Amino acid sequence: MIGILHGYLLEGSGSNLWTRSIIQALCKQGETVHLFCQENHPEIYDFISEAYLYENDGSVITLLKRDKVYPGTCILHKPKLGDTLPVFVWDHYEEFPNVVPMIELSEVEIENYINRYVETINQIINQYQIKVLHANHAVLMSVIAQRINEKLSIPYVIMPHGSAIEYAVKKDERFFNFAKEAFDKANKLFVIGPEIQQRVKILFPFMPNIQDKMTELNLGADTSLFIPINKSERKNNILQLCTALEKMDKGKTPQMSAELINNLPENIDLESLVKRIEENSNYTAKNPDAHAIEKLNSIDWENENIILFVGRMIASKGLQSIIAALPSILEKAPNSRLVVVGHGPQREVLEILINTLLQGNETLFKNILDWGSALEGSAQKPYATFKHFLENQNINNYIKKVQQVLQKDSVIFTGYLTHHELQYLFPCCDAAIFPSVVAEAGPLVFLEALASGCFPLGTYFAGMAASIDSVAHVLKKEDVEVMKISQNEKETVQSIAENVPKAFEICEQYKYVLRNVAVEKYDWQNVAKKFVYELKSLIG
Repeated sequence: MIGILHGYLLEGSGSNLWTRSIIQALCKQGETVHLFCQENHPEIYDFISEAYLYENDGSVITLLKRDKVYPGTCILHKPKLGDTLPVFVWDHYEEFPNVVPMIELSEVEIENYINRYVETINQIINQYQIKVLHANHAVLMSVIAQRINEKLSIPYVIMPHGSAIEYAVKKDERFFNFAKEAFDKANKLFVIGPEIQQRVKILFPFMPNIQDKMTELNLGADTSLFIPINKSERKNNILQLCTALEKMDKGKTPQMSAELINNLPENIDLESLVKRIEENSNYTAKNPDAHAIEKLNSIDWENENIILFVGRMIASKGLQSIIAALPSILEKAPNSRLVVVGHGPQREVLEILINTLLQGNETLFKNILDWGSALEGSAQKPYATFKHFLENQNINNYIKKVQQVLQKDSVIFTGYLTHHELQYLFPCCDAAIFPSVVAEAGPLVFLEALASGCFPLGTYFAGMAASIDSVAHVLKKEDVEVMKISQNEKETVQSIAENVPKAFEICEQYKYVLRNVAVEKYDWQNVAKKFVYELKSLIG
């Protein structure tokens, strides 16, 4: 009955995580869901019982058919697209050699993509009696839903996520017009909080009924997966994590990490540094490190203060701000460690940066701060917060402090982990930090930290502010402030440095308090009930 248009894969974070989470919850509640996306491995998701590939000639190949696990089920439909996959932000995608930011596509390529999906959905919509469509993102799934509606009068809703708005709709008039028309014709808009609601209203102030179409739908967390534990239980969790890691394909090797940082000349130029990074980045980034188990086992989980960062390693996620603050944190809480989970273009740059500081290489340190955008390959200025933090102190003194308190293993990079592995790691950490420098609609990792009893800190604006405000009523007033990282880039690093040691002091007393909020407000089962109610209300 319900069709969900996603367009991408199911692994990873953001809308991918939202999609697989809401579908699993719906299947547990007995619903049948038809999912249109490009997932390559449907067999690893237990809620998918059937999967089909639709060839250009109209033929259908069965990819998967098995007994369902839950009362309901998901049937996956995958239109064959060829080599090109339009995306919002470039990343590696299996089976797609030509991954292209959609604003770089020609009109012909865009129409070919849209028409391919429309043809496939038209091919099966009557066969499966699909009555209502949900489209993820402002474009292009919304456009596909709109065209299906024009042809078959099937109602549709759109859930805008931040990435499509920021990286397509705002940057390219073609996509603005696509979104404008699709939003205008949509029956409802699901917004995940005030931040997205405001962005949509700013985008389309000329739509008089835009506010009436909006229905708030919380993000969620799988509170059955992320469960708090006592410190004495952490070793067992890590043992289970390591057991899971043993069976997985591996990514970055110790040799790559060593070759990346060994014998770096103090006066190395930008071109040579970029070359060295490229030479030591030839690994599957969406796998855990080859020596992740060894690194995790080096931590004293019962006695150390563990800080966790989970996210894509790009400038906008703000990991560099945590690195900048770490020496100050270690001065106040020497027995602390930062665990970094994820992948992205900042990984190698930050490894070099940390080693450069440990070696006391002031020239290269300053150059990396200046070369940030070129090294990451983005328009962002990755080290603005870092530079502001250094404005009122002597750089040489900062480097000396680093050498006094920071060890080679003070920062542990694990590589990429899925939620199957993160369920063991989150509850073993004392504080989780999400210092994004761009507005995010609603960070799911914040909610997973809550469910795990891990004290979360985040930049206090946009969706993160709404998440923090949602737990304020169960915290002391002064302890709510500990969660808040300053949005002002001149104060961001300093607020991390001041707040993290305070978080260590209070995290235990709030472990189960935060967990209760996550269960009551953010459990996926409750979100799914509202989701399906709103969709079914559109069916005549």
